[in-house]
Amino acid sequence: MSGTLDGLTIIEIGGIGPAPFCGMMLADHGAEVVLVHRPGAAPDLRDPLNRSRARLVEADLKTPEGVALIRDLARAADGLIEGFRPGVMERLGLGPDVLLADNPRLVYGRMTGWGQDGPLA
Repeated sequence: MSGTLDGLTIIEIGGIGPAPFCGMMLADHGAEVVLVHRPGAAPDLRDPLNRSRARLVEADLKTPEGVALIRDLARAADGLIEGFRPGVMERLGLGPDVLLADNPRLVYGRMTGWGQDGPLA
């Protein structure tokens, strides 16, 4: 699909909440959105939130191979979006410090219901 964001590649770490909506909007505007999902949990592509994804990638983020795959994808990407609870990506070895060291131009987008810190995080 062509649009304003043609030429941009976004890695979407699959989940629930605002991240799939964000991925859908970015893809609808022309970005190549690569949806990463857990093994055996392929997303339902009939779900409107999963439309327009460029490709699906299966990765177990709790394994060194899965982490290496995401780091490789992020090195060539323009952005990454995730919606995990605070600290999860850091525990997986995929926090912004790691990925930005690999690719300083990466835009790392986090979406949580109550922020990354504070009493409601």
